[in-house]
Amino acid sequence: MTGPVFRFAPSPNGALHMGHAYSALLNADLCAAAGGRMLVRMEDIDTERCRPEYEAAILEDLAWLGLSWQQPVRRQSDHFSDYRDALDRLIDAELVYPAFMSRGEVRAFIADAEIGHKPWPRDPDGAPVYPPSDKTLSLRERQRRMADGQAFSWRLDMRAALDRLSAPLEWSEAGGGPAGETGCVRAEPAAWGDVVLARRDSPASYNLCVVVDDAIQGVSHVVRGRDLFYATAVHRLLQDLLGLPVPTYLHHDLVLDADRRKLSKSRGDTALRALRAGGARPDDIRRMVGLPR
Repeated sequence: MTGPVFRFAPSPNGALHMGHAYSALLNADLCAAAGGRMLVRMEDIDTERCRPEYEAAILEDLAWLGLSWQQPVRRQSDHFSDYRDALDRLIDAELVYPAFMSRGEVRAFIADAEIGHKPWPRDPDGAPVYPPSDKTLSLRERQRRMADGQAFSWRLDMRAALDRLSAPLEWSEAGGGPAGETGCVRAEPAAWGDVVLARRDSPASYNLCVVVDDAIQGVSHVVRGRDLFYATAVHRLLQDLLGLPVPTYLHHDLVLDADRRKLSKSRGDTALRALRAGGARPDDIRRMVGLPR
């Protein structure tokens, strides 16, 4: 099937709030205007926090909002082999390496490195960039540690990955970034350092899953919150390395609380179900998030 394909991809680890409603409704509105197909995907790679009852509640909320979508719903937990195949391709290409440092070891390394020197670099989310120590380990030492059962993550060798590029990375932005970036945007993945692509307790990271899922599902338009704008640079890099198609991106405004913070499930921000129970109607939700009825 051809034509525009949009998707709404929540994580079933809690109830939908107004920020989710805005993103889902905006996806549906843009999809309808383009004469496209709407998909729903459950990003449930975190099998400990994601639960079937949350998924059922999410689908019920979306139907109540008036959304319809193409079946079946894709669940990441059903497709671990797809992500492993992509990871294996990157391993075979020597673009990833096993990283053994614990969080405590990373903190200690950075603390020592900052003594008498400038602050350690941080990624766009504010997390410290992973130290380069593990990349100096010999193949024999890596294999020994893995055979001994030492915990490790697979990390993208950012420098090696960038060296594989034949042209600058870009994407088409139909929305806007934090600094008003729009149109043809230059991707700068180096700012993220050696990002995690898989852990021993998780077969793949969000960054790897999302590009694989979008390619398999034929997603042509990715409409999501502006908080993921800078992560798009990593997604563009992985798409290039894996030979995957590149969607058009639209990063939209976030729905904020009274303190100008992004809404959060973990803080218990008002769930759609609570608003429904209080008598709200779908048109009320659209009005509250600033979308036309």
